[in-house]
Amino acid sequence: MSNNDIIVSLDIGTSKVRAIIGEVTNGTFNIIGVGSADSEGIRKGAIVDIDQTVQSIKSAVDHAEQMVGIQISEVYVGISGNHIGLQSSHGVVAVQNEDREIGEDDIDRVIKAAEVIALPPEREVIDVVAKQYIVDGLEGIQDPRGMIGVRLEVEATIITGAKTPIHNLLRCVEKSGLKVKDLVLMSLGAGGLALSKDEKSMGSVLVDIGAGSTTIAVYEEGSLSATSTIPIGGEFVTNDIAYGLRTLTDQAEKVKLKYGCAWIDDAASDVVFKVLRIGSNVEKEFNQEDLAAIIEPRVQEIFHLIRQEVKRLGYSELPGGYILTGGTVSMPGVLKVAQTELAASVRIAVPDYIGVRDPGFTGGVGILHNVVRRFRGRNSGGNGNKKTVNRNKQNTAPNQDPVRKTGLVERLKNMFSEFI
Repeated sequence: MSNNDIIVSLDIGTSKVRAIIGEVTNGTFNIIGVGSADSEGIRKGAIVDIDQTVQSIKSAVDHAEQMVGIQISEVYVGISGNHIGLQSSHGVVAVQNEDREIGEDDIDRVIKAAEVIALPPEREVIDVVAKQYIVDGLEGIQDPRGMIGVRLEVEATIITGAKTPIHNLLRCVEKSGLKVKDLVLMSLGAGGLALSKDEKSMGSVLVDIGAGSTTIAVYEEGSLSATSTIPIGGEFVTNDIAYGLRTLTDQAEKVKLKYGCAWIDDAASDVVFKVLRIGSNVEKEFNQEDLAAIIEPRVQEIFHLIRQEVKRLGYSELPGGYILTGGTVSMPGVLKVAQTELAASVRIAVPDYIGVRDPGFTGGVGILHNVVRRFRGRNSGGNGNKKTVNRNKQNTAPNQDPVRKTGLVERLKNMFSEFI
């Protein structure tokens, strides 16, 4: 990857599909285009209808293309879900260079050595994340390039996923006429963007509350140590409003976005609105307090379940507290409910880029952040200089082999026939 490269992330969520275009400059990136479309075919974070999902992806990508005036052919795709698993691994190789200087090839070989683990046939390696490198017994090294040594080791976290959801995700993107450049774990991308170095080291919980599911990621000692997904999110609040006000779900969603407040003490009785009741042509008037009385209990329940899940993962009190992100947390009052229910320090993470300053964009921007960080310092040679976006459609055939560090997509290409 070089300066002025264009990279595109694709965040396929339950309520929205977001395509975010970033331009790489001087080792960082700027957001130059954003495309968003209502998500169809996704339920609780899982793909349930391929064709509807494909249409949603096309709409989001078209929107982003029109904003910037380029044609997108390759994307980095975010992946999440309760099928994701983490396990530790260890890799060891001998340094190959005659002068014993550790180079990029040595790092690639030690990562591949760590990737060789026993997995059930229904699971696949998504990524390998180095926690630390060890050079001739010296621990705590984050980047061994240029160091002199004989023996290179790596302590790594292997991110695995179930083959079926991975296949379905790749299939949707490829049927949209796009090429998958890489899969990025959403928790890893969002964590790199939203958490400070101290929060990762001391221990903290990143909570991404989407529409259909909530993803919990625990960071400790500088790296991702546990992740989990619970099937509850903002859609449940919308459903409660629909039942409580006896109105249609789409009306309830509009009311939630415009007047919703999760902390009843902050709700205003003089803020009124009307909704059309089911089975009637008559509109009934409600105020924001009525709405908050429906929303607050459900939001309390969501954070209660989050706290229980963190305890189930084996963590009680982490000094870094909880960092919230995801579209649902942008509702007024959510932070106060979270502070009360979680009984810990809580803050909301928002991407600091023009056009995406909303918690709902943290995952998509985090994918770009992860890609740029991974390839930072790898500008010379290799696959890093390959453009991720072509301005013409000549090289967009779905059967081209994408460039992947771990070769996941290449390995899965040959297996598609089993699942289609």
